[in-house]
Amino acid sequence: MTVLPTHILDDPALQAVLQAIGADGHRAFLVGGAVRNALLDQPVQDIDIATDARPDQVIELAARAGLKSVPTGLDHGTVTVVAKGSGFEVTTFRRDVETDGRRATVAFSGDLAEDAARRDFTMNALYADASGQVIDPVGGLPDLHARRLRFVGQPEQRIREDYLRILRFFRFLAWYGREAEPSAVAACRALRDGLDGISRERVGQEMRKLLRAPDPCASIRLMIDTGVLDKVLPGATPLRFFGFEALGGNGGLWLGRLAALSQGDLTDALRLSRHEAQGHKALVTAMAGNWSFNRIAYHLDGTQAESAALLVQTCDTGQARPRNGWPEAREAARNARLPISARDLQPDLSGPDLGRGLKAAEQAWIDSGFTLVAPALISTALHAGKEDI
Repeated sequence: MTVLPTHILDDPALQAVLQAIGADGHRAFLVGGAVRNALLDQPVQDIDIATDARPDQVIELAARAGLKSVPTGLDHGTVTVVAKGSGFEVTTFRRDVETDGRRATVAFSGDLAEDAARRDFTMNALYADASGQVIDPVGGLPDLHARRLRFVGQPEQRIREDYLRILRFFRFLAWYGREAEPSAVAACRALRDGLDGISRERVGQEMRKLLRAPDPCASIRLMIDTGVLDKVLPGATPLRFFGFEALGGNGGLWLGRLAALSQGDLTDALRLSRHEAQGHKALVTAMAGNWSFNRIAYHLDGTQAESAALLVQTCDTGQARPRNGWPEAREAARNARLPISARDLQPDLSGPDLGRGLKAAEQAWIDSGFTLVAPALISTALHAGKEDI
């Protein structure tokens, strides 16, 4: 018998919800990611609960126990139950009635096995009761222990129900898997064209999560082999990505990983936010210009600077530049202030000439390691500003 670690069930708020929903002979179970992560000894964040109680019954049972309920997704059987300030999504067992590759029409069910059969991967179809006893209706425990990613039932059927499951497959492989079930890989390859009908928002969300994984290299390789990466990021540069990883890429530098994979404008393709798009463009610019570390540290902040430093090294045709002293250099660059301003160049320069002169002076100052003094910088600026006259 497999049992969850006891600390997962110690939360009084969770127990209050399980006891409330489990009244009158109903059943309530932890399900999905919470069970999977607990068994892998990984952090458990949101805890989802599955039950045979219908949504209206969940609301009634919660009220009877003095708990607040919020009908967050009644059409799909979901009610958020709040206990001691914590919210738990409680969803009625479901079965699929109709699917179109993007969304499903569901019917409520009283059968846990039916609920498990509609889930994507076996390691996500694990349930646990209030005592922590794990229920495994589809053989997910052996797969979890082997870190084997396998679809529930027939892979082709699962994918045709929602083509986004192709990207979820590679994302879950990056986070939780060591082995990809061969028939699942074959199905992802055969049905990859179905991704054309998936919204860019959903594709972007999956790619963000995949690139935040501790080590996504095996998943990226498999995405290349199956043709999925080219579907999502046409013209991707995987060799640059693997070079970035070899130099120290990590989940905190996901935008750097993205810049290594693709240098095009991904704003629409992945629905990047304005901040993300600007960051991606800055990293691509630094990489294309082979920026010096001083320039990177001066112009970019935080993880952008760290990513750009690795990207520039990745593009270097010789040995990777030593990064000893990088934290100190970055701190010095952040605190550096250009010792001249536009006022020092007027009235000799104005308009576009002024901007060009200041830019030249700044670049010379950065290249000097922030050591050039004001007179030398003014001379550089005046020369650059007047060079086209």
